[in-house]
Amino acid sequence: MTTTNQISTGIDQVTALLSTVTEAERASATPCTEWTVAELTDHLVNTAANLVTMARGGEIDWSASPEPSSDPIPLWTERTRELLAEIDAGSPLPLGMVAAELSVHAWDLATALGRGTDDLDQTVAEEGMVFMSANMTDERRGGAFDPEQPAPESANAYERLAAFAGRTVRGS
Repeated sequence: MTTTNQISTGIDQVTALLSTVTEAERASATPCTEWTVAELTDHLVNTAANLVTMARGGEIDWSASPEPSSDPIPLWTERTRELLAEIDAGSPLPLGMVAAELSVHAWDLATALGRGTDDLDQTVAEEGMVFMSANMTDERRGGAFDPEQPAPESANAYERLAAFAGRTVRGS
């Protein structure tokens, strides 16, 4: 069962990755073929805001375009603090879904930046995989997720989750 500590760890891991993005890397491609690193970071901030809205019982539109930001860290930090506060207050938001979002996009960002995910807390991605494998049917993938891809035998939890989410994961 996913814990608040795992969500906090997942947020910290994404924050650490976001803080390393250079201006030159913002234009780099990501495993999400339609996004650059800048667009992925904007999506992360928007995702955190959407999760806060969900945690508060509101309706969201996942297809809405996020507002671009040249410095996503302050907004990300503000939104994730709000998210953790809602979780601590007992929000029924599925924590496995939050773990999945954080983990898939941590892998996306790390991969785009040429960094690995072996040093990340694997339990966050494992919890994300539990949620996604129980809830992500082929019919529910929609436009957000491609069909599951094979993961290398040596894949870590983030790589296995990314492959499940339709990302192409290279052999380790």
